[in-house]
Amino acid sequence: MTREHLEIQPCGPLLGSIRPPGSKSITNRALVCAALADGSSVLRGALDSEDTRVMVDSLQRLGLEVCANEERTEIRVAGCGGRIPAAEADLFLANSGTSIRFLTALTTLGRGRFRLDGVERMRERPIQDLLDGLRQLGADVRSELSNGCPPVVVQGDGLPGGSTTVRGNVSSQFLSGLLMAAPYAQHDVCLMVDGELVSQPYVRMTLAVMSAFGIRVDDSRLDRFVIASGNRYTGREYAIEPDASAASYFWAAAAITGGQVTVEGLTRDALQGDVAFCDCLAQMGCRVEYGANSTTVIGGWLHGITVDMNAISDTVLTLAAVALYADSPTTITGVAHIRHKESDRIGDLARELRQLGAAVEELPDGLQIVPVTLRGAEIETYNDHRMAMSMALVGLRTPGVVILNP
Repeated sequence: MTREHLEIQPCGPLLGSIRPPGSKSITNRALVCAALADGSSVLRGALDSEDTRVMVDSLQRLGLEVCANEERTEIRVAGCGGRIPAAEADLFLANSGTSIRFLTALTTLGRGRFRLDGVERMRERPIQDLLDGLRQLGADVRSELSNGCPPVVVQGDGLPGGSTTVRGNVSSQFLSGLLMAAPYAQHDVCLMVDGELVSQPYVRMTLAVMSAFGIRVDDSRLDRFVIASGNRYTGREYAIEPDASAASYFWAAAAITGGQVTVEGLTRDALQGDVAFCDCLAQMGCRVEYGANSTTVIGGWLHGITVDMNAISDTVLTLAAVALYADSPTTITGVAHIRHKESDRIGDLARELRQLGAAVEELPDGLQIVPVTLRGAEIETYNDHRMAMSMALVGLRTPGVVILNP
């Protein structure tokens, strides 16, 4: 059977402007808050993707009324007031980490049996820290295969509350899931973070979305959060920013081709931390211009950098593509946790970069990329959208780059 593939055609400098679709991260957070809210919500500018579709489908299976317009960019949600209608549901979350982690926490608020599963890769992704945290709050949750990974079984009887500790170095999505469900616990919740918290901007994003729906949590420190029981989200109209992680590919395309690309709808003050990817490009030699409602990257002579990308780890693969065209090595650190994403985004990335001719050293928490003479190659994607999109950028400048399973 012939595998589907896409050969990327090299081009000259890429020039233009674009408004990417809405943020996946914000869309899924807003869906959770809207689902639990009192009253109805309208989410405008939502992202239509596999991750958001499985979230919508799962909320519907939980008995909520969720409907999207034909383009799936506007989603209407009738909130359940914290009372999940279904007493039983089998939820399939594909390979969406945000969805399975957020919904594991959300279903503990229900009364009944809920099972959450996904694709084969999902069954390799750790979730035990979240389960441990929920158990400390009195929830009955377990890994069906007793290996700390999905499938997850939740025997819901409401979430009692209390104090819990979550390790900070695995996934910020665990903490985000707990934060969004916590207001509906039967007693106050104190969430404590053990160790350094990875991807801090995503936790701040969660708190910002919660605040937009009416629940404010003190964010003056990111190692302890207190959420009072009895607070409720309120339905509202909510506009979703363009996806900054998706925007990174267009900014990177300007850097790689020596072009100029403007992304509309994202500024330095965006809710999403991934706009800081532009700071990396500026350090590498690009010019970055911030407008009132846009950010423009203008390509320049590229230099290697050493950068801790813990706070913007979804853009590691994008920066790796740019690093191939720098005049010196690039070292990326602070991202050990990305081995547990849709793919092993350190080991698998290193393998594909070597296919392209780069010299790559894997580090305990990242990798070093030494650019040499590049060549075309067939790129495995590991069912990881970021691998496909990042490596496609290389084909804008290097002939013969073929993306498998695009």
